[in-house]
Amino acid sequence: MNAFPPHNRVLPAADGLTEAERTRILAKAAAFAPPPMQDADGRRELVGLSRAELEAEMAALGEKPFRAKQLWHWIYHQGVRDFAAMSTIAKPLQGRLAEHFVVGRPGVATEQTSQDGTRKWLFAFRDGQQVETVYIPEEDRGAVCISTQVGCTLSCTFCHTGTQRLVRNLSAAEIVGQFMAARDSYGEWPTPKGEEGRLLSNIVVMGMGEPLYNYENVAKALTIIMDHEGIGLSRRRITLSTSGVVPMMDRCGAELGVNLAVSLHAVRDDLRDEIVPLNRKYPIAELLDACRRYPGASNARRITFEYVMLRGVNDSEPEAHELVRLLRGIPAKVNLIPFNPWPGSPYRTSTPEALRRFAEIMNAAGYSSPIRRPRGRDILAACGQLKTESERRRRDA
Repeated sequence: MNAFPPHNRVLPAADGLTEAERTRILAKAAAFAPPPMQDADGRRELVGLSRAELEAEMAALGEKPFRAKQLWHWIYHQGVRDFAAMSTIAKPLQGRLAEHFVVGRPGVATEQTSQDGTRKWLFAFRDGQQVETVYIPEEDRGAVCISTQVGCTLSCTFCHTGTQRLVRNLSAAEIVGQFMAARDSYGEWPTPKGEEGRLLSNIVVMGMGEPLYNYENVAKALTIIMDHEGIGLSRRRITLSTSGVVPMMDRCGAELGVNLAVSLHAVRDDLRDEIVPLNRKYPIAELLDACRRYPGASNARRITFEYVMLRGVNDSEPEAHELVRLLRGIPAKVNLIPFNPWPGSPYRTSTPEALRRFAEIMNAAGYSSPIRRPRGRDILAACGQLKTESERRRRDA
């Protein structure tokens, strides 16, 4: 049984937002669907299947539902990939499973570790597509920043990933697989008891892509990750970041209830239209209304607003005061992110003085506003710097 089931709340009515709009978004996502999750020899990938799907696969082999429970334990709690090592499963069945299925991981094309301990992987999938995933360690914990799409459709002008065209969505297997491969790298199997003391203690869905434009696969992956009989991360340990796909924010809150982060980056629609083009469809007022509706938002579980500080663009004191006004009534914290340069970017990082004054204004108004310390800059693993090596080679050719 899933210890963290969907909230099953009724989606709220919202001015101008209809179920038809959600349907349109999901239909567009289907156009970028991932390929079938199976090896060239036809064996099906078990990672990424829901419990019900895993039971159906066992039933097709003539096995009872408890076999799915056993497999779930070995795959997600123990991290075992070889059926022959699953000691509670009889050898004849181990052989049959190996004939029909595989427990895979994304291939590690490259692995880099920064001077500050940040680790970045370039993962390769069955069809040759690649994404980057980052682990950001802290003293007694750490967060895995996972990607949800190959490329991105949003074209945010300050983001390196935004310069890469959208190729396709990732499957639930490919999303879960990033976290499992990161655990492989740090040897954190079996799943530690409780949530304290884990090296890989948190997930931030802030890598390549807009997760709410791949909602079905993201939701399936996070549901697997939250299952207490497997990886066992609770929803309070997971933060999903969106640039503001307003219709899907309601559904995400109702069904998943994970922490929400919003890539805001501007306080005026004319500027946000330019640097976050999605704003032309869902402007700031609509976005903030969706934040006010988000289930579970409270002083204990505040919505995080991400704000990349661009010198002379969005970092003035009047803009800080306007941000205070905009956030009124929302349980919020603000992450002030010094812009991380990347080759060809037109922007510069805000001065230390501008960062300090902006943070002072926000903090004085009661909004916790830490200035994020850049991590992994030397390996292009910092916020806004992710881009697949294949795309870099294509650009440089």
